[in-house]
Amino acid sequence: MKRSHLGSALRDLRESSGLEAKVVARGAAMSRSKLSKIENGNTAPSVTDVECILTAIGVSGEVKAEYMAAAREAATEVTAWRLVRRLGHSRKQQQVQAIESRTTLLRLFQPSLVPGLLQTPEYVRAVFARKDLTEVQLERTISARLARQSILYADGKTFRFIITESVLRWLIVPPLVMAGQLDRLVSVSRLPNVDIRVVALSAPQVDFPAHSFSIKDDRMVTVEMVHAETVVTDPRDIALYVTKFEGFSGISVEGDAMRTLIETIRDGFLREQETG
Repeated sequence: MKRSHLGSALRDLRESSGLEAKVVARGAAMSRSKLSKIENGNTAPSVTDVECILTAIGVSGEVKAEYMAAAREAATEVTAWRLVRRLGHSRKQQQVQAIESRTTLLRLFQPSLVPGLLQTPEYVRAVFARKDLTEVQLERTISARLARQSILYADGKTFRFIITESVLRWLIVPPLVMAGQLDRLVSVSRLPNVDIRVVALSAPQVDFPAHSFSIKDDRMVTVEMVHAETVVTDPRDIALYVTKFEGFSGISVEGDAMRTLIETIRDGFLREQETG
């Protein structure tokens, strides 16, 4: 199947299933109009769009593999953040949630911010308050991001997070609020399916952080840049990110040593609050 024929093929699948477009659109975390544009060939679907639509329809694994192969003909996709804003940050969070729900192993490297799945409500608000949203949009987005975090407690899933120490010290919230965020990291790190590691500033470095990225199983890498989000699906490129992730994992602080490092930084914030 050619990628250019995906839209009409997806429409045929949906109609054969007997599902109404509004039902599939809701299940795929997209608007009814966007689904219509994809089915009519007016909008090229992303790899994420195709995966969400196929899951909403409920196709077999064999059919899904065929369609996803066609979707991945373009090995790299770039979506400008301005388009995400037009879509709505809350809907974007719902799309991410749908992808994470189908991911068994999530590996995330973050040199800039505390990962979204680990953020406290106050930290989430601070992140999205910088995106010039209305109060209603902000509240919806915060709720959508916090809703994603329930996946941490799902059976059969593994989460591996690598955070640079600078993330733990970056004051995008007041010291007392940041102390609460660090307590959250320590707490979540004790879950049996969650591995949180920190690249200490004192550790000799063998690589450069560059930017954040997340690896969903071995099928997709999402990279966040200043102007856009990039989705990588070529296995050769995915392997590069896996290698980079494992390289940082090898020099990171883990377990009790990681928790001691985080608690030391937290205590510094608490002292700062007391003397401020």
